[in-house]
Amino acid sequence: MIILGVDPGSRRTGFGVIATDGRRHRLLAQGVIAPPPRRSLPEKLRAIHAGVSELIRTHAPDALAVEDVFHAANTRTALVLGHVRGVVLLAGAEAGIPVHEHPPATVKVQITGFGRAEKTQVALMVSRLLGLPGETAAGDAADALAVALCQAHLGAAAELRG
Repeated sequence: MIILGVDPGSRRTGFGVIATDGRRHRLLAQGVIAPPPRRSLPEKLRAIHAGVSELIRTHAPDALAVEDVFHAANTRTALVLGHVRGVVLLAGAEAGIPVHEHPPATVKVQITGFGRAEKTQVALMVSRLLGLPGETAAGDAADALAVALCQAHLGAAAELRG
């Protein structure tokens, strides 16, 4: 199974693509979609949508996993993040692939065993789970890979129950 994980952000939307059988995972791609900084929000959203759509065309994932909304202290930040998530979800729906949303705490529990893990702990475990040297996975891409790995773990558990 191929899973595209996305960590939405208006400045940098992280992505990670993994191949998995539910227990073993292999990195296929990672990176960020970074719209030009001085563009309007609609132009940034178009760039993010186009980037995610291109990733879907390129990697043909079986599922899209997106980090769910967290409670932001700044209302405007939360609203902008909601717009970004919307275009990511739209790209998955347009492609006809299953879209899964996971809260940050669930992602952290699935990756580190602790729902309040620090970003560095998550990045280290992502690197270990994918067999990457050192802390190869970092930043927004590591967060996106964590979301993809979370989906791999939860999807495998669902198959065992089903």
